Amino acid sequence: MSGKSNRRQFFEKTLGVSAAAAVGGGLAFEDQALMAQLVKRSDSQAGAPPIVGLQKGDFRGLKVSRLIIGGNLISGSAHAGELLYQSALMTHYFNTAKILETWELAERNGINTTLMRCDPHIIEHYNKYRKERGGQLQWIAQSAPEQGDPVENAKLAADNGAVAIYFHGGRGDNYVEQGRIDDIGEIVAGIKKAGLLAGVAGHKLETIRASEEAGIDPDFYMYTVNKVGYLSSDPDEIGNYMKNVTKPWIGFKVLGAGRDRPTSGFKHAFEKGADFLCVGMFDWQVRDDVKLVKQLLDAGIERPRAWV
Repeated sequence: MSGKSNRRQFFEKTLGVSAAAAVGGGLAFEDQALMAQLVKRSDSQAGAPPIVGLQKGDFRGLKVSRLIIGGNLISGSAHAGELLYQSALMTHYFNTAKILETWELAERNGINTTLMRCDPHIIEHYNKYRKERGGQLQWIAQSAPEQGDPVENAKLAADNGAVAIYFHGGRGDNYVEQGRIDDIGEIVAGIKKAGLLAGVAGHKLETIRASEEAGIDPDFYMYTVNKVGYLSSDPDEIGNYMKNVTKPWIGFKVLGAGRDRPTSGFKHAFEKGADFLCVGMFDWQVRDDVKLVKQLLDAGIERPRAWV
């Protein structure tokens, strides 16, 4: 009995000293964050009062929350560099129950739109969410390259409740590099004929610029913007160009796939002109992210680009 008591005292003392060191600034930021989880673990905040009043913007006639919940994590893609296990980790964490729980938490806190690829995994869960949970999340789809023709993929998205779809960003960048801008125009026209809002995505400013100069006329752009240089062009160049673009702009990879903090990355993306932020979120991040976006917008964002 005394042995167990001594061990308990040792761990309590150790955690206490470690926590004090973290507060005192003796640890690096990463270590402080880890220690905070050891000292005080938090849950998904599912029982916390919901955030009320998340702002919305006009998205070609639709009202879309300024914060959109992304689907990369659900699909097993976290852009975690050389971590070989990350895809398996994401797909094991986001089982069916966790996916539906996360979407419910998003809706409860004012997010009314999700952005996810159009593939069988997403379609199965999105339909389950709507039918079994009464979910009302609007779905903006990403064309899935492995599914073949993006226009046919758009028809599949339309048949399963999507309101919009955009041409995959990596493919968009490649098409522009190959001089295939007319092909992007044909894809956009085909998506519109399928009855969906049509978007063009890219990680490079050249993709957006080429679309504008060619008069392709998508309904919206899906374009990366962050200040850590992760799959994103120079921030000042982005801001200077996009301030003259009038189409709705969904900013993505605004945190550089976890390489920047929300308090910094969200503000930066809005300041550079993004109208909406697409952010991949774990359930335990949803409420805090909504709260932060609402606070930022309530306080006012200085930006040269008009809001849509």
